Amino acid sequence: MDYGTLKLIWWVLIGVLLIGFALTDGFDMGAAILLPFIGKTDEERRIVINAVGATWEGNQVWFITAGGAMFAAWPLAYAASFSGFYFAMLLVLFSLFFRPVGFDYRGKRVDVRWRQGWDYGLFVGGFVPALVFGVAFGNLLQGVPFVYDTDLRVTYHGTFFELLNPFALLTGLVSLCMLTAHGAAFVKTKSDGAVAMRASKALRLFSALTVVFFLVAGAVVATLISGYTITSPAPYDTVANPLLKSVDSEPGLWLANYGLYPWMALAPALGILGGVLAFALAGTRFERLAFISTSMQIIGVILTAGFSMFPFIMPSSLDPRSSLTVWDATSSKTTLEIMLVAVVIFLPIVLGYTAWVYRVMRGKITAGAIRDNEHTFY
Repeated sequence: MDYGTLKLIWWVLIGVLLIGFALTDGFDMGAAILLPFIGKTDEERRIVINAVGATWEGNQVWFITAGGAMFAAWPLAYAASFSGFYFAMLLVLFSLFFRPVGFDYRGKRVDVRWRQGWDYGLFVGGFVPALVFGVAFGNLLQGVPFVYDTDLRVTYHGTFFELLNPFALLTGLVSLCMLTAHGAAFVKTKSDGAVAMRASKALRLFSALTVVFFLVAGAVVATLISGYTITSPAPYDTVANPLLKSVDSEPGLWLANYGLYPWMALAPALGILGGVLAFALAGTRFERLAFISTSMQIIGVILTAGFSMFPFIMPSSLDPRSSLTVWDATSSKTTLEIMLVAVVIFLPIVLGYTAWVYRVMRGKITAGAIRDNEHTFY
């Protein structure tokens, strides 16, 4: 297999990992965001917590795996992003600390203030990552202020607060509403009664908001945000050196791929269709179809970002030539080959085990189940 094909395969695989993370850990975060609002009593909040309690740790592994895959497959992008987004990453990490301790310590005391405190801790652990991940994508679409010198040393020239610009906050709202809708759809499939009814209302609200914010973000990208294009590419079989190419930047270029590859338009269409279907199904008994719809929405939104930027991974707003792409930010051919063999062996095992776990843990979490398992459930 030639080097260029391996680079393309790993772009696809990392995209699959990011989508897998959003589909699984995304509904955990969404459920945590909704926890203080759709659970009016301690028993109702325990229903929401236990809806995701059996699988959230396994879902978290997708995030770790995606980070590890980026480190191994895209070392330049990993180094530049973790330097530039360092404080944002720390914010995500610190907020995620609330999740394991929130799940495990919430039930240690039968005290209203104690449990409400951990409920809001779980809320933070869902809200902050969901928002920051979207903000990160918004900054990638605008370009990140970093440059490489002739010795390939990267220097980041931005600040944390510059990441919180209006367009990035808009994409952050897309991510936040999208994952909240996904969490509402999952809670709806795992609960009944008042909790399921409130989850339906949340699903209707946040699926609609996701579509609206997604369309607004698309309009801004088409008219105001400068995209990037490679004008003089380096050979695809070269080593990781972003300075061997020439890059131009101007508004509207993020839409160029849709003209070259019209089939890519299926991605934004899927994102919009998923949101519309989720809105329509929110108040019906077709709860699994509603969950599939929010999954479609997530897949469509993430693919839209990926297709728009391809082959760019991390554009540079200060020096377009320093922008990192699929072709010049990857590891060696040998590294990609070894990793691909590991994926072919282990990914089917992981997917099979995950499917088995969800099959075993299927079914609704009811108030009766909470009372019957007072000391074993969260």
